[in-house]
Amino acid sequence: MGANLSQGGRGRGYRRRQFDDINVTPFVDVMLVLLVIFIVTAPMLTAGVSVDLPDAQAKPVPGNDEPISISVTKSGAIFIQETEVPLAELGAKLNAIVGEKRDTRIFVRGDTAIDYGQVMRVIGEINAAGLSKVALITEASSGQR
Repeated sequence: MGANLSQGGRGRGYRRRQFDDINVTPFVDVMLVLLVIFIVTAPMLTAGVSVDLPDAQAKPVPGNDEPISISVTKSGAIFIQETEVPLAELGAKLNAIVGEKRDTRIFVRGDTAIDYGQVMRVIGEINAAGLSKVALITEASSGQR
């Protein structure tokens, strides 16, 4: 009868080597899920009020602030961002939104089927409210590079 008392196996002095590699599989899984979410939601964020914009060869208006978008639909309804507003209340609502920041950029999006006079009435209300940085939004022309 013999017993092996050597320290060579899993005896008393044995230390298990720690696993020091990083498992990136969960990280990659989370990043792929976030990527899919952003791909699906990004087009929904840019869509607001559906307006058929006219084509034009114009350069983008530069600026660092977030502009306020005013849309005039085919039926003549006026929207600030995505909230419908009557023409008579447009100036008051804009003044409430911009407050003391009078240099806020206003982007007007008018449907191609509406009367030019309707767009000019909207711009007139914006100017009457004391806001002067107004730009008309169009689709980029297919001939533009």
